Formats: sequence, C-alpha cells, structure tokens
Amino acid sequence: MEAGSRKCLKIFAAVTGIFFIVTLVVLVVLFVTILKPKDPSVFTEPVSLEGFELVGFPVIKLNISIRILVTVKNPNYGGFKYENSTAYISYHGNVVAEAPIKDDTVPARSTHNMTTVLSILADKLVTDSHFLGDMVVGVLNFTSETTLHGKVNLWKIFKMKAASYTDCNISITIGTQSADSVCKSRVKLDK
Repeated sequence: MEAGSRKCLKIFAAVTGIFFIVTLVVLVVLFVTILKPKDPSVFTEPVSLEGFELVGFPVIKLNISIRILVTVKNPNYGGFKYENSTAYISYHGNVVAEAPIKDDTVPARSTHNMTTVLSILADKLVTDSHFLGDMVVGVLNFTSETTLHGKVNLWKIFKMKAASYTDCNISITIGTQSADSVCKSRVKLDK
C-alpha cells in the first residue's frame, strides 16, 4: 500500500470516528433532555351533582349521582397507556359508589378527558350512623379515590411503568342541591 493511500485511509477513519462520537453525544443529549420520559399529569376537575332526589315520607329515600371528570395530560413523545381501573366514593370510610374506568391510551403530547358518573347506593348511606346527623346539618361529606396504572411507551423501545393517584373531598349541600370538591393528584413513575 502506498503512503498516500494510507494517509487517506487514516483521515477517513478519523473523520468517521469523530462523526460517530458527535452523533452519539447528540443522541444522548436529546434523550436526557427532550425525550426523557416524564410523569403524566392527572387532574380531577371539581365534581358536579348529576342528580339529587330526597323523599322523607313515608320512608327516607335518597338517590344521588355524581359526575367526575379526570384529565390526563401526557407531556411525553410517546403514548401513555393505562389499564382498566375503578373510581370509588366513600362515606365515612364505607364505599357507597364505584364506577369502572375503561383502559385507554393517551397519545404523545396530548390531553385526554375521562368522565364517569357514580350513583351512590342509598341503602348503604341511609343505614350509616352518621347519616341522620349530617342530614340535620345539611351537608353530606364524601371522599373519592381514583388510581390509574399504566406505561409510558417511547417508540415501543423505552417503556416505564407509571401510576397516578387522585383523591377528592366532596361536600354536597342538601338545601341548594350543589356539590363542591377539593382534589389532589400525584403520579409515581417507576424508573
């Protein structure tokens, strides 16, 4: 081999190596900064009272339906797929309503709304020892819990498990037949 062709071969190998290293550094920086999987944000919007019926005579009869809106915001460049779940409403620690939440996928960098209506089981509510006292005060206090388990999927290569938890305190004022709620959410991303 001639000295000139060896020199060209060395230059070509050096340029190719530098190009490979620069490309690798750029890809690592992109993944660590922009493409790094982020926690999906889950918000529970204030609940609304869908239906309220109270009959006091001859027997106490109560029907309450509550609408809950859960919004999932996915900031990732990959989809967030969550599994089937259930939303629960409790009255003084006893579950009085539940509603299924069907599995779905939130596309990359988008927001997804889920609405569910929970009908409160009146027989469990009326037989609770706190019920009559709350009726006299005019306010029924409930708590709701929703948990979504899923995966963040980036290009079907990088998959990370995530779970979101939402808790709400719900107050229903009997006189005005209105509902107020305060909700908090948290997300856990398993690395």
